[in-house]
Amino acid sequence: MRHANRFLTLSALLIAAVLSAPAAAQLPDFVPLVEKNAPAVVNITARKTGAGSAEDPSQIDPEDMPELFRRFFGPGMPNPHRGLTPERISGGSGFIISADGFLLTNHHVVDGADEVTVRLKDRSEYTARVVGSDPQSDVALLKIEAKDLPTVTLGDSDALKPGQWVVAIGSPLGLEYSVAAGIVSAVGRSNQFDSTQRYVPFIQTDVAINRGNSGGPLINLAGEVVGINSQILSTSGGSIGLSFSIPVNLAKSVTEQLRTKGRVSRGVLGVNIQRVTREVAEEWKLPRTGGALVGQVQSGSAAEKAGVKTGDVILSFNGTEIGDSSELPPLVGATAPGARARVTLFRDGKTLDLPVVVGELDEDRPEPAPEAAKVPPGGSALGLVVRGATAEERETLGAQGGVVVERVEGASAQRAGLQPGDVVLMVGRTRVGSAAEFEAAVEALRPDQTAMLLVRRGDNSSFIAVRPDPKPR
Repeated sequence: MRHANRFLTLSALLIAAVLSAPAAAQLPDFVPLVEKNAPAVVNITARKTGAGSAEDPSQIDPEDMPELFRRFFGPGMPNPHRGLTPERISGGSGFIISADGFLLTNHHVVDGADEVTVRLKDRSEYTARVVGSDPQSDVALLKIEAKDLPTVTLGDSDALKPGQWVVAIGSPLGLEYSVAAGIVSAVGRSNQFDSTQRYVPFIQTDVAINRGNSGGPLINLAGEVVGINSQILSTSGGSIGLSFSIPVNLAKSVTEQLRTKGRVSRGVLGVNIQRVTREVAEEWKLPRTGGALVGQVQSGSAAEKAGVKTGDVILSFNGTEIGDSSELPPLVGATAPGARARVTLFRDGKTLDLPVVVGELDEDRPEPAPEAAKVPPGGSALGLVVRGATAEERETLGAQGGVVVERVEGASAQRAGLQPGDVVLMVGRTRVGSAAEFEAAVEALRPDQTAMLLVRRGDNSSFIAVRPDPKPR
């Protein structure tokens, strides 16, 4: 009996120890921050006439959204005028940032809307005016005519770290004021599926958010808004624990510009860039695998004026190290056009610092390429059959010189993804304008050396690594 009592006593002590353990005591209580912020979260309804189908103009077709990255509207809502006027009604979320009626949501929530209605937690409704909307950042600033409204507190998204708790409040699938919690999975994520979003260093979380959360706040444990929920990564349209939010620090800058001038100005260098792979790092003899490899410098751009060249690897911008090429556009975009900056790059085994006057996005335009004569066909040691580009091809492709790939015969070139119609502009750092020049540049490579080919396909140029096929014995 004494042994049984002792066992019961030890069991009770163990249970008490588990319940009082520091890990259990440190689990967050989300109630205070939800009670603080929920009154400032709003439901948004956007009506768009002339959109949708005659069969059911009130419904959103899931096929209209990309398969992977889906911006999440709410479900279609009943349309009392169905069959009379083509109209699409969609819903999203937002949050009030000033007591006099300014609020934030996503650009895609209100894009093209003829009427925007905002409903508060107390069920009061207002017609909102779109002060400004920026598709590049997916941020929209709205205004409702009201006073003494509840507001959120904007925090510092730069202080976010992976592993921190965050909370989302919104209207997923029309279920208003739903709360979901999770952690920050990563910061500085790029949207690889939408090039128009290259200036947004997204916050990735595992918060369960769905269509209708779009435009709602992402809140830290201090009760501060650190992001605007914008996109989910999904194959079904529902949450799989991969959600992406716009950093609130970026939204602050966008909001101020929309408020004061109705549009957003962004800095631009005028370069096409790509990730630095292991092959690039080895061939370029880089001090580290990182940075942004320049595949093209636009004519007349800030980069060209500063002396940046194709094949350079940008290591840092204004003192901020570039770990991945996706980190460069947000840094440059956040820089005011006309500002002076410093670009540190690697070229021919040397590190160079170049001063640059940042340009403005959409002002740098590529110029037509000069014409060149036809060149007879030729072969190459890389298993590529190439020829000189015709004047018509250069005008269409915008390629400066280069040779056109007619056939891909080598196994290595096929594995690298080269295709007929590609235009090879450079072999390493050597420009080629004829089949003979291409052949000479390839023959100059060591037998074990990887060929870094600058390839133009459509409007994009990028370096492709091709290893020579082994020669038959």
